[in-house]
Formats: sequence, C-alpha cells, structure tokens
Amino acid sequence: MSDKVEMTIEPGFLSRLVFKMRAVSLGDEDTPRDARDNAGQGGHHVTLAEEVGSGGTQAQLVDEIDRMVPEHQHELVALMWLGRGDFDADGWEEALSLAAERADTPTAHYLLAHPLCADEIASGLEALGHDHILQDGAY
Repeated sequence: MSDKVEMTIEPGFLSRLVFKMRAVSLGDEDTPRDARDNAGQGGHHVTLAEEVGSGGTQAQLVDEIDRMVPEHQHELVALMWLGRGDFDADGWEEALSLAAERADTPTAHYLLAHPLCADEIASGLEALGHDHILQDGAY
C-alpha cells in the first residue's frame, strides 16, 4: 500500500478504547507473564483495571462504542477484519464498505463477541502503518 490510510477516529480515543477492550476481555487477573514475574519479585505491576480505572466494565465499554458515529464504528470493524487477515491494507476501502453494508448488529456486541478484537484492531492499525498510536496517541 503506497499511501497511508487516513483514519477518522480520534487517535487518543482509539488508543484508550483498545486498552479498555483488552481490560474487559482479559480481566484484572490475567496479566502478562513478565508482569506476574515482576510482581513476584517484590515489584508492583499496574493491572489493566488499575490503568483503566473503575470505568472498565463491559457495560460502559458497550455504551462508549454505541455512542460512536456509524463511520467510526465501521472503521473499528474494518480494523478488526484487517487485523485477523480477512483483508489486507489494499482492501481497506472494501472492508469499510462491507462493514457499513453489514451494520445490522450493534457494533459493540459484534466486536466484543470476538475475544481477540483488541489485538486484531491493533494488528489492523499496524497493517495500515498506524500502530504507533497505541503508544503515542497520535497519527
């Protein structure tokens, strides 16, 4: 893909949303092995729930996704499809179009029914050359 795809979702919001999706799907007990190891050696790791705060419930995440404008919801679905390999970066416009066409189920319900949606969205961002937003919150 020669030109970088322009996203319309505010990058900081998208970064926080992916983090919240991970928190909801993993829960506070399921932390990466290196974090558990550091905690076992007397260090304290910041859990997903601590990072997200008390607002990390699935109901609140569903509400946040449902309040997004449809175009942004379509981008989330297209990113997930891209990240799981249903499309490649050159098929971005097709993925967006199909996401809009198939938007007959609430987006939050559809996304959260896929346990790896946060990782797949992150992989979709990477395929489009935007994976850095998960670190710096900017395009």
